[in-house]
Amino acid sequence: MNISKIIIAGPCAAESKEQLFETAKGIFNTVYQNEYEPQNPNQKISDLKKTTGVVSSWNLDFFRCGIWKPRTNPKDFQGVGNIAFKWLKEIKEQFGFKICVEVASVEHVKFCLENNIDAIWIGARTTVNPFLVQTIADSVQNLPLTVLVKNPINPDINLWTGAIQRFKNVGIRNVIAIHRGFSVEHENVYRYAPCWEIPIAMKLKLSNIPIICDISHIAGNVPLQQTIAQTAMNYGFEGLMAEVHNAPETALSDRQQQLLPSQFVHLLQSINFAVQKNDADHALFIQRNLIKNIDIQISKLLSKRMEVVDEIATIKNKNALPALQPEQWKKVVTIYEKNALEDENYKQFLEDFLLLLHKSSLKRQR
Repeated sequence: MNISKIIIAGPCAAESKEQLFETAKGIFNTVYQNEYEPQNPNQKISDLKKTTGVVSSWNLDFFRCGIWKPRTNPKDFQGVGNIAFKWLKEIKEQFGFKICVEVASVEHVKFCLENNIDAIWIGARTTVNPFLVQTIADSVQNLPLTVLVKNPINPDINLWTGAIQRFKNVGIRNVIAIHRGFSVEHENVYRYAPCWEIPIAMKLKLSNIPIICDISHIAGNVPLQQTIAQTAMNYGFEGLMAEVHNAPETALSDRQQQLLPSQFVHLLQSINFAVQKNDADHALFIQRNLIKNIDIQISKLLSKRMEVVDEIATIKNKNALPALQPEQWKKVVTIYEKNALEDENYKQFLEDFLLLLHKSSLKRQR
């Protein structure tokens, strides 16, 4: 059964020709469930489906990779630059993959167009700048190019919808939104907070724009990606983007969140792609999954809180400090009260919860 979802995969960054080709071959072989080596240098691996009749349950819409990597730390790997275009051209010819590359300037767009790149994506740190987004949009006016727009790094739906609209306004017909999570002040169990309510609001606001989920950046590590992917499908997302690398342990960037090709296909096989259609059931389904996501975070944060309590107990014991410190606990209560709902039921719940939390924390310290 074919899945009518947008699937995008490839390494975080182009590192070398060998790394790109091994990753592309690994994805192709696992997606099409075949170990295939061309018999001669001129034979294309993409012909495998035609010559052997192999039918896959999955189709890879784009092979993605970063050519330029403006990392937060200037000492980190910054990408190989334009030399990667030659490698990507050969991958496109050999495997039949369409190519998707991140751009952050008009100059980047120029290089992509000169090298027949099929799609470009606008990164989270670029989306926050409307001036820059507009200059990039103007440079691709009316071109038959697919443009993917990641949400801004901060949770601002208007910046996101505005960036998308800029590309629609210049005649780009194929625009896709990418949910990659948000940087928020409070601690989160993921690398970037999913804040599912924002992409859901996006789907309601721009119902004609497909939205896919970048599971790698939200999760920040491999084990959490299946949960993120399934949640996105539960909300009716149109596809997934994942970082896949032939040898993640040697990757020059984001190695902890990149999947092996075999892990990538296993993840796809584990997902239920069905979406409920009944309006009332689907509305409940969305809200229950929002609660599920919140409960996952609460459970992990509560465990983390108790671990910190244990560390505090160790410090107090070493310095002969009392376990009970009323002034400190008043500060904790104030934090919760500032964010409390204005109704008596919630206030009573909060009072009961904080009492139990305080007792449990003191018990652990003693």
